[in-house]
Order: sequence, then C-alpha cells, then structure tokens
Amino acid sequence: MKFEYEEFSTIEEFFLYLVSVAPYGKQVLPASSYKGYVFSILPLTPVSGDILMMVYAKGNMEPGLVEFDISTKKYKTVPSIERADKNYFIILKPKLATIADSAIKAIESFAKS
Repeated sequence: MKFEYEEFSTIEEFFLYLVSVAPYGKQVLPASSYKGYVFSILPLTPVSGDILMMVYAKGNMEPGLVEFDISTKKYKTVPSIERADKNYFIILKPKLATIADSAIKAIESFAKS
C-alpha cells in the first residue's frame, strides 16, 4: 500500500478541501481524529485500493457531529443535521486504526528527514 498526502494548516481548511471533493449532494462526510491528526483517507485507485491519500490537519476533535459553514469557514458541534445549506462531518475517534498508523508513521518519518 502506498500513501500520498495533503496537509492543511487548519482543520477549517481540511473541511473545505473535503467539501470540495465530495460527490455532489453528499451532505455528511466521515473524518477521524487520531494520534494528533484530523484526517480522512481517500482511495486514489478505487478498484485496487493500492494508493491511498491521507488528507489531514494536525489537531484533535471530540467524536460527534460537526456542522461546517463554507461561507464563514467555521465549524461547530451540533446535536443533529439541521440545515440543507451546511455540510456535516461525523468525527470518529478510533481506538486502533492500522491504516492510519502506517500513514502517520510515514508522515512523521518524512518530517524527520
């Protein structure tokens, strides 16, 4: 498995990227908060899954539903999906994520070199 990366300076920029690449009409997207990174891992080769892209920003978020407003580039935790003009993320906080562990290890070794 090979990883490609896109790092963003803020969680807001990370959300903006994911909203821009999401299929039209996809209002709820998953994201993970794990080991100091908020990220999503996307397959670049959908059929084989050999190349994955980790889109991320450094940071932590609590699990739950987050509403993101593109116009203000702000997000907030909400109890439910309330508005069709907003985008939502379900923040997951896995206990163990082996693919993420591999990607994070590669990021951190690349940063050291």
